Amino acid sequence: MISNITQSWRLARAGLVMARHGALDLVTPDDLPAPARIGIKIVRTLFGPKTDVASTQSSAKRLAAALTDLGPSYIKFGQFLATRGDIVGEDRARDLAELQDRLPAFSQIEAEDAVAAALGHPVGQIFSSFGNSVAAASIAQVHKATLKSEDGEENIVAVKILRPGIEQRFARDMESFFFMARNVERFLPPTRRLKPLAAVEVLNQTVRFEMDLRLEAAAISEMAENIADDEGFRVPDIYWPQCAKRVLTIEWVDGIPLSDLDALKASDHDLKALGANIIQSFLRHAMRDGFFHADMHPGNLFVDEDSNIVAVDFGIMGRLGPDERRFLAEILWGFIRRDYTRVSDVHFEAGYVPSTKRRADFAQSLRAIGEPLMDKSAEDISMANLLTQLFQNTELFEMEAQPDLLLLQKTMMVVEGVGRMLDPELNMWDTAEPVVKEWMESNLGPEGRLHDAAEGAADLGRFFGQVPGILSRAETIAGRMADMAVGGIQLDRETIDKIAATQHREDRWTRRALWVAALSLAVIAWNFIV
Repeated sequence: MISNITQSWRLARAGLVMARHGALDLVTPDDLPAPARIGIKIVRTLFGPKTDVASTQSSAKRLAAALTDLGPSYIKFGQFLATRGDIVGEDRARDLAELQDRLPAFSQIEAEDAVAAALGHPVGQIFSSFGNSVAAASIAQVHKATLKSEDGEENIVAVKILRPGIEQRFARDMESFFFMARNVERFLPPTRRLKPLAAVEVLNQTVRFEMDLRLEAAAISEMAENIADDEGFRVPDIYWPQCAKRVLTIEWVDGIPLSDLDALKASDHDLKALGANIIQSFLRHAMRDGFFHADMHPGNLFVDEDSNIVAVDFGIMGRLGPDERRFLAEILWGFIRRDYTRVSDVHFEAGYVPSTKRRADFAQSLRAIGEPLMDKSAEDISMANLLTQLFQNTELFEMEAQPDLLLLQKTMMVVEGVGRMLDPELNMWDTAEPVVKEWMESNLGPEGRLHDAAEGAADLGRFFGQVPGILSRAETIAGRMADMAVGGIQLDRETIDKIAATQHREDRWTRRALWVAALSLAVIAWNFIV
């Protein structure tokens, strides 16, 4: 009970902040349960903006301003919603994608104390210089420093430090997000297809990874291994002895950020080659490795003196399993060849479309997406928009949301935008074709079939090795089932009474908690009036 009331109060407070920014226009109250509907109407009426904000800003931009005021957890929540156009709508998702993850820096003293506590030595014993913050975000901030080495050499490094107390704040706010998602699924059944609870769990896992900087170092290390033989794309070196859960030390990247287009144009770098490189590198990481940088905006990408693209900030990473990689490659290849039947089959084989739907109908909907593209020039066709339209078919065909693929789609949209910023005439299909073709030949050609056969033989061997244990467990289960068939499942009266009482209490307190949320808003309103 106390937990429900607490979470309701926290969400009510968040609603007040959103109301002051005029951000509640995103919500359609008519579809909500009565308590929530009443609460939103009260908040809109009494705490809405005093000026005509709606005439100057979109509702999503107002939401972005409100989330910034609510703090780090809500900023991350807004950035996550930017990857879920299926939930908030594509236009709002695009606005939220501009949400800046920038906050005031915490003090230099706090930063140096945090480094000393994490690494076990005073900053002066580790670094010969340790500058002020050069960038501060919701979870961490970065300092430029000079690292001492045993051989007397000095290396310029970037030191990333978590904000003090950030773990506790995120844990508290995530409880509220889970509470909200559970009640949305319970009282708004149509939303279950979008898996709001699973979406919050993805956000929770992402944030937990970001708050252990050893995992970010591991992500950099894994990608470095994956791309060791690639040309034109690299990641910073890691200084492992100076890394801990709350501190990350990596090579300082000297280069031109891709966000500084004027500097790039004034340089000797080939912008067309850079545009192709960013597209092909991303597709290679996603399809070949199944591990990609999922925050590839221009501020996280640099061009070094050798024209390599260097990525930083590996807090958000995407993973694709073998099935998802095959799905991506085959749908791109199918649209290139206008083979809509095959693209439809791939969806059904992956289990993304319910078997109760007809493959021919789904192929027809794919044709409606693909054929209009054929009248456009290649440089006008967006792979990201193609995937967006593809995922917009989800409601019509009762497809469940696939968070990993949605993250891929949003990252592709950002990467495609960067590529076309560097080369406005970039031909996405010609650029992508060598990478897609290489994947198809490696995985679906003779080499891929031999690999699958070897994997199948290994799986079969493991299965036969487990047969004795399986038979033993099956015999035990069969015996227990026979006992239950004779005597039934026995529960004593005390157990039955406890189950009934617990269920009754949960239902009662859940109903009361929802009413408390609405009444809390009314009390707040009354206090403001008097």
